[in-house]
Amino acid sequence: MAKTKSDMPIVMAGVSEHDADLYYVTRFLAPDPFAYAWVKGEEYVIVSSMERGRAEKESRVGHVISLEDYDFSRRLKETKSPDAAFADTLAAVLKDIGVKSFRAPENFPLGLADRLRAMGLGVEAAELPTEERRLIKSPEEIELVREAQRVNEKALARVTGMIRKAKVRKGILHVNDKPLTSERLQHEFDLVFAKHGYDTTETIVAAGPGAADPHFTGKGPLPADELIVIDSFPHGKKTRYWADMTRTVLKGKPTKEKKEMYKLVLTAQEKALKAIRPGVACKTIDDIVCDVFEKHGFGTTRTKAKTGYIHSVGHGVGLDIHEGPRLSQTSTATLRPGMVVTVEPGLYLPEVGAVRLEDLVVVTQKGSENLTKFPKELII
Repeated sequence: MAKTKSDMPIVMAGVSEHDADLYYVTRFLAPDPFAYAWVKGEEYVIVSSMERGRAEKESRVGHVISLEDYDFSRRLKETKSPDAAFADTLAAVLKDIGVKSFRAPENFPLGLADRLRAMGLGVEAAELPTEERRLIKSPEEIELVREAQRVNEKALARVTGMIRKAKVRKGILHVNDKPLTSERLQHEFDLVFAKHGYDTTETIVAAGPGAADPHFTGKGPLPADELIVIDSFPHGKKTRYWADMTRTVLKGKPTKEKKEMYKLVLTAQEKALKAIRPGVACKTIDDIVCDVFEKHGFGTTRTKAKTGYIHSVGHGVGLDIHEGPRLSQTSTATLRPGMVVTVEPGLYLPEVGAVRLEDLVVVTQKGSENLTKFPKELII
């Protein structure tokens, strides 16, 4: 049989704490660089001597090789460069297990690739099957996302509870005689997440016209009578899986325009959620949202508008907070059972503010399951 691309060995290298693909194929979480190799159906991890025992216990890979088995310390002494010594040692391991050339992901370290090529190994950047495999979550992965979402809802309940109890003084929300700020509520998210073994990047708590920038994280005292967009996304320190959720709330009296914005976003989300099922094109979900907003005179991504609906309706969530599939105008993907996606339509008007609602959904064999149980209410 002629050799095909799929027959070629695969090599990955990096720090699995920061490389979701490397963690996915090895299930070994480490703060230092190591390598993974797939050769004729056999899998290997190449780690430091310090990590060997842990890798043998925790990694899903059958063969664990220590760098020290191939004289890493001697090579380090000779080269006086950890990077050069790692490359030399990895080259020796790869040649020993029969690798002459291999496919590598596009994020493979450039310096390492250059060193391996200089030692006679062929390195070819290629799209690997990892990303495709990660699109479909196993029942165990879905449960980890579900667990993250429950923690997310605990944190949001605490934060919305503080907003609900806040007193309005001179147009600003106060708790315990102090102005309630975006930063204070972001800190509350951090506390709840840390208590349950999660961390996050900066949570969005953005109020008023500034929230019309979808990724403005918020700043300063929260005003009464203004829309407050709260977008939270906990990340499991050990599980590595994320959740994602957005709610928009208001303390005080909303204008008619703000109430209508909220109602329209909720309608768009409900229609999109009902359409989530196997076999539906990801683009179709975004089209449904565009249809709702365009019918009511708002610009959308489909019309290339700068205000109104200015982002796609969703994305995959798993080991990365943003991963495939994309529910967007440019997507060519189709929904399949096991995919976990967000459904998050929004409206953004610079002179008014923003409304965004986001749920986390898993595609099932016959439809979908909404993993988000937190209520949707504008006035609190």
